[in-house]
Amino acid sequence: MRQIGAHDAKIIVTDVAMTLQAWVLLAALSVLWGGSFFFVEVALAGLGPLTVVLGRVGIAAVMLIAVVHTLGLRLPSSARDWRLLAGMAVLNNLLPFSLIAYGQLRVESGLASIYNATTPLFTVVLAHFFTRTEKLTPLKALGVAFGIAGVAVLMGPDAVTQVDPVSLAQIAMLSAAVSYAAAGIYGRRLSHLPSPVAAAGMLTASTVLLLPVAFTVETPLAYSPDWTVLAAVAGLALLSTAVAYLIYFRLLATVGATNLLLVTFLIPLSAIFLGAAFLHEKLAWNAFAGMALIFAGLASVDGRLFGATAHRRRN
Repeated sequence: MRQIGAHDAKIIVTDVAMTLQAWVLLAALSVLWGGSFFFVEVALAGLGPLTVVLGRVGIAAVMLIAVVHTLGLRLPSSARDWRLLAGMAVLNNLLPFSLIAYGQLRVESGLASIYNATTPLFTVVLAHFFTRTEKLTPLKALGVAFGIAGVAVLMGPDAVTQVDPVSLAQIAMLSAAVSYAAAGIYGRRLSHLPSPVAAAGMLTASTVLLLPVAFTVETPLAYSPDWTVLAAVAGLALLSTAVAYLIYFRLLATVGATNLLLVTFLIPLSAIFLGAAFLHEKLAWNAFAGMALIFAGLASVDGRLFGATAHRRRN
C-alpha cells in the first residue's frame, strides 16, 4: 500500500471539505425550494396567484440583476438570446410558478411538494423523445412506472371519476412538473451564458411577460396585504428564487446534474415539516404512500442505489 504523504493528506482533506460543502449547499437548496411551497401558502392568504408569482419573479429579477453587475457581467444584448430566455421564462417560471400557486389554493403545501417531486420522472420521458442520447432504459422505465403508481395513490380513485376544484389543482401541480421537465431540456440552449446572467435574464423576461397578464386578470394594486403576506412574498422571491438559483447553478457546475437529483428527495421533507410546524397541515396516509412510490421511482431513475447494491453483491 502506498504511504500517504503531506501533499496527499492535504488533497484528501480538501476533497472531504468540498464534499461536505456540497452536501451543505444541497441541504440548503432543499430547504429554500421546500420553503417556496410554505411561502406561497402564506402569500395566497392575501394575494391572488398571479400577483404572488409577479412579486416572486420581479423582486428576484432585481436582486439577480444587481448580482450580475456586481460580478462585472452584463445581461445579453442579442435578440436571439432574449428569445431563448423568454422561452425558458415561460417553461421554468411563468407556467410552473402560476400552476403551483393556483394549485395551492386547494392543495396543501406539503402535498404540493410531493407532486413537484415527479419532475425528474417526466424529464426522463421527455428526454427519451426529444434528445438523441438520453433514451429510456429498463431501470428508468421501472422508475416511471413507480412514479405513475405514486401519482395514482396521491390523487385517489375519485380523480378519475369526477372533476372538481381539488382534482383540477392536482392536475395543475402535475402540469407544473411537466413544464419544469421541459425547461430542463430546453435550458441546454442557454449553456453559452454565464449562470448568473441566464438566471437574471430569465427572471427579467418572466417579469416583463407576466406584467400585462397579472394586471389584466387580478389587478395587483387592488390588494391590501398585511406584513405577513408581504414577508412571505419577499422570502419567496429573495430566498426561494434568487438565492436558490445561485446555489443551484453553483452545484450544477461543481457536482453535476446527477448529484443535483438528490435534492428532489429532500424538498418534500422540508416542505412537509414547514407545513406541519407552521401551517398545522396533516397529510393523509395516501400522501406518504404515494411519496414512497415516487421516491422509489426517483431511485430507479437515478440508478446509483441499485448500482451500489449490485456492486456489493459482486464483491
